[in-house]
Amino acid sequence: MKEQTKQKLIQQGRDFLHYDIHGEDFVSDQDKKLPQPPLVKAPMRSESIDLPVNFDDLDMNNDFRSVINLRKSHRIYTDENLSLLQLSYLLWATQGIKSIRGKSYATIRTVPSGGARHGFETYLIVRKVEGLKPGKYHYLPMGHKLEYLGEIDSIEEVINDSLCKQAWAKKASVVFYWSIVCYRNEWRYGINAHRPLTIDAGHVGQNLYLACTALNIGTCAIAAYDNTICDPLFELDGNEEFIMYTAPVGTVSEKNQDKEDEIYAFVKEQGL
Repeated sequence: MKEQTKQKLIQQGRDFLHYDIHGEDFVSDQDKKLPQPPLVKAPMRSESIDLPVNFDDLDMNNDFRSVINLRKSHRIYTDENLSLLQLSYLLWATQGIKSIRGKSYATIRTVPSGGARHGFETYLIVRKVEGLKPGKYHYLPMGHKLEYLGEIDSIEEVINDSLCKQAWAKKASVVFYWSIVCYRNEWRYGINAHRPLTIDAGHVGQNLYLACTALNIGTCAIAAYDNTICDPLFELDGNEEFIMYTAPVGTVSEKNQDKEDEIYAFVKEQGL
């Protein structure tokens, strides 16, 4: 990439982040009384799997200050199974629905979202979860269910390629892929909808980190992914809905801390 092109793209990113959203002469579709988009995506298949909710049975660290202090990224996984209950808890912690505001105006979830629009959908590549066959899945938050979308040939290579060759992610038990359904936010905020979405994504990712820490499993949020692979994989059109955030999750061990430290060996080697 030419330096001039790189600097142009950097400036476009900065302009997006500090665009003056106030005083613009526009009327949102909500103000126009146009129909509200669905609060969640409709099921993609005819069958779904009920997820367990007996979260009190989980072996969990309930000391909030400890969880905050212990939270960190993990890239070295022990290649063991997650339980279905653990996965259920992670799905609830990141996108679970607690109540409905009004008749069907908004969902109140376990994470905050601008205007309670909650534009995200959760997709998974399951590799090693007890009770689930490997493959791709879609989370149905209204009923706290999963739907199986199909098998994946060479699942580890698909994970690797979809996450821009980050080979360490291939040993994750499950990989979260969050999409954004754009109009769910645009209906209310129009041209002002997109910058807050990046903030909302952070809320979702942090809840995953905290939930994983409480369960003594590991994750590492990833913003390097290949939409040309991710979107078709989950049957997304790439415009109205597309992947915008990912996170592998796996079992971890303190015995692997040296391997984790090796990832940042360059800091010492380069005297940074």
